[in-house]
Amino acid sequence: SAPQLGVPLRVFAAELSEERCLRYPPELRREHRVRPFPLRVLVNPALRVLDSRLVVAPEGCASLQGFSAFVPRHWAVHVSGVDENGEPVSWEATGWAARIIQHEMDHLDGILYIDRMDTRTFTNVNWMEFVD
Repeated sequence: SAPQLGVPLRVFAAELSEERCLRYPPELRREHRVRPFPLRVLVNPALRVLDSRLVVAPEGCASLQGFSAFVPRHWAVHVSGVDENGEPVSWEATGWAARIIQHEMDHLDGILYIDRMDTRTFTNVNWMEFVD
């Protein structure tokens, strides 16, 4: 998102490659519908929740590298705005794509996943490196 880069604009870009999808455990991919999607750029996006069920899954963030926590997110959302060329765009997403959209939308409002996480699950993802 633009705010993560120090740019005060309501813009985010998201992409999930097949290679990145395969880094997730098979069970998580299945349960959370982790599927690849092409690069999408949204300027001045507006979010609408399509399915209010909250699904809890682990999240990390480039703003807090080396940590993760379980975060509740809505299962399905719709986001609309314009792309980098000013053309209207609309995206209806479920599962992991919906989670990514909500995560990025939070950045536009100054919210990080640690503001929504289950604090009991906050962990250093590299903790095993410190154990002998």
